[in-house]
Amino acid sequence: MMGKAYSALCRLALAAALTLGIGAASAAEKPVRIGYQKYGTLLLLKESGKLDKQLKAQGIAVEWREFPGGPQLLEALNVGALDFGITGEAPPIFAQAAGAPLVYVGVEPPAPKGEAILVPKDSPLKSVADLKGKKVALNKGSNVHYLLVKALEDAGLKYSDIQPTYLAPADARAAFEQGSVDAWVIWDPYYAAAAAATQARVLVDGVRADGSDLVANHQFYLAERGFNETRPQVVQTILAALKDIDAQSRGDQKAVAQRLSPQVGIPVPVLETALARMGYGVQPITPEVVAAQQKIADTFHQLGLIPKPIRVSDAIPGSKS
Repeated sequence: MMGKAYSALCRLALAAALTLGIGAASAAEKPVRIGYQKYGTLLLLKESGKLDKQLKAQGIAVEWREFPGGPQLLEALNVGALDFGITGEAPPIFAQAAGAPLVYVGVEPPAPKGEAILVPKDSPLKSVADLKGKKVALNKGSNVHYLLVKALEDAGLKYSDIQPTYLAPADARAAFEQGSVDAWVIWDPYYAAAAAATQARVLVDGVRADGSDLVANHQFYLAERGFNETRPQVVQTILAALKDIDAQSRGDQKAVAQRLSPQVGIPVPVLETALARMGYGVQPITPEVVAAQQKIADTFHQLGLIPKPIRVSDAIPGSKS
């Protein structure tokens, strides 16, 4: 009797093991969903096809999904529609405040000249101080949100002194060209494209007149927390591929611009301008980077832009905070 019971238990254990094995194999074969924007290293990686080949060799497919900005990308991650992506500094702060299960897995060096506050070429506005009472277009929660806050602060203005008009890049450019807004805070390559097409003037970018950085303008690589925990080898494969693409891009920006131009619909010379302002080289998240992000998060909370204080360190893998 005991022998029969033991045999039955063995069969059940074997069946359970097989079931778990099949489940694990299915998880490993799930497509990796990567969110990118119409510019940057992730778009170059997509265009190269190298990551697709590397992961295909491991039995993993890649699904590439384009987003108009970081806030939209992280909303997709928040609802479980995305595994990995890139944004500027502000989007992960807004997303973390909203409870999104994100973690920071890499960062690119600062690119403070890659974003700016623009005004029409014939605008009477000559300085950031002149923005008082004016309509300023920006993508809410995007990397330029902090640039606007810091620029106003430097000019002795409060955020409440302007009329923020929250628009995605395409809608913001239309409003800017039609004169519906007085200024536009925008990032590359939209910045370079608008400046070339409209001869828009720059009130300020991420570098002050004295040469010090007004903002860092980091670009962050982010992963969904569960994805990073269950498939860390895939995250590392993506980051390694990004490092390779970054090294190639830094060495020949003209060739990169020529490859990207047909995809993004921006002339090669304009893309070269934008690429020259990028930061290159994927780096680990350091305590200094976390502290800089925390400063942005605290500023947004003080302004009432996020509903509660957050600890950026809570979104760092392996953090003990």
